[in-house]
Amino acid sequence: MHRPLRLVAAGVASLLALAACTGPSGTATTGGGPAASAAPAQITIWHYWDGTNADTFDAMVKDYESSHPGVKITTSMVPNADFLTKLRASATSKTLPDIAIGDLVWVPQINQIGNLADLKGLLPAEILSDINPALTSFGTIGGKQVSVPVSANNLAYMYNKTLFKQAGLDPNKPPTTWEELMADAKQILAKTGKPGYDLYTQAGDSGEGVTWNFQVNLWQAGGEFLNADNTAAAFNTPAGKKALQFWVDLITSGASPYGKWGEFEKGKGGSAQEGSWMVGIWAADPPFDFGVAKAPYPSDGKPATNLGGEQAMVFNNSDANAKASADFLAWFLAGDQVTKWSEATGMLPVTNSIAKSSAYLDWVNSTQPRLLPFVEQMADAHARPNTPLYPKISLAFAQQIEKAFAGEASVDDALAAAEKAVNDVIAKG
Repeated sequence: MHRPLRLVAAGVASLLALAACTGPSGTATTGGGPAASAAPAQITIWHYWDGTNADTFDAMVKDYESSHPGVKITTSMVPNADFLTKLRASATSKTLPDIAIGDLVWVPQINQIGNLADLKGLLPAEILSDINPALTSFGTIGGKQVSVPVSANNLAYMYNKTLFKQAGLDPNKPPTTWEELMADAKQILAKTGKPGYDLYTQAGDSGEGVTWNFQVNLWQAGGEFLNADNTAAAFNTPAGKKALQFWVDLITSGASPYGKWGEFEKGKGGSAQEGSWMVGIWAADPPFDFGVAKAPYPSDGKPATNLGGEQAMVFNNSDANAKASADFLAWFLAGDQVTKWSEATGMLPVTNSIAKSSAYLDWVNSTQPRLLPFVEQMADAHARPNTPLYPKISLAFAQQIEKAFAGEASVDDALAAAEKAVNDVIAKG
């Protein structure tokens, strides 16, 4: 799940010049493109950003064009809600863009819309190996690397320091385990009368609010959502039961009331599992004094979080344009550009070398220290199942699991019903 960032997110991807490619440092080197006197390669790119995100992206495209005269880039903003529909229509009319940048979970669907280039053969191996493995895993389909990440975010624990103090809790000691989270949430409720921990408990139209958040706790408990080849549900296990029981216990205690998501963001709740984009949204004018910590996990479990962000895909419209597009992505994913992009937008670095670099971490600590838990969590981040059926699977899962939250089904019955619903979606394709 990815929420648009006003001050934060953005994605990147445009295209590169036939005339040049760049090394990991971001310094241009001569490539196998046309001579400078040849007509510029005409590349098109679609994305869904607006506002600050689009402005930042367009500025980087212009930076690229100024140093790569062998390429001309045209960018188009396609609204999020219309993006996949317009891509399908363009495939029918043979007017696909050269690059599409969309939500991570769209990659398997976009792979079915048009012929995507295998970026393993077009991007330098050292760049691909530097990208966070969980992010490249999502673009690995049929033995090909059909997408690469251009932005990233994840989920961590955010809390209201003022309510912590009012509840008699130390605002400098957020919970690190489920057990501590439960105790703190109950204490906040008892001392302030306000919910201690927001949970996303209603399936809604897509189900992803429930599924995206629940998967964090499922992985922390040692479970998996689907099996290795995405052909069956894998969550109806002791680990799945442990994670669901944790949520149900929070709800029945009153610390996480059913159907109350959003209280934390209004300043009326003690804490919540929130995305890194919130740091950027609240950077200029925070509504209250808030802190951030890594997502708490069970004392006998392991750290984990869920990934979001955008990925870039290159359509095989022509060999020349595919190469030019991949060259731009190589430039964008080089160190200088990843650093510039991350610092300008607040998105998390997609490459390990920058995420761990002293220069970037010094910037985080001095400018946006609340981002640090998110940056550190990238090492424990998981990607959602890589299947074009994922949106339907997510909704089917959430609709059944919600019944346990509402008190309409036991934990065991809700898991069994969700397993059947998900397997039915997979069986129907």
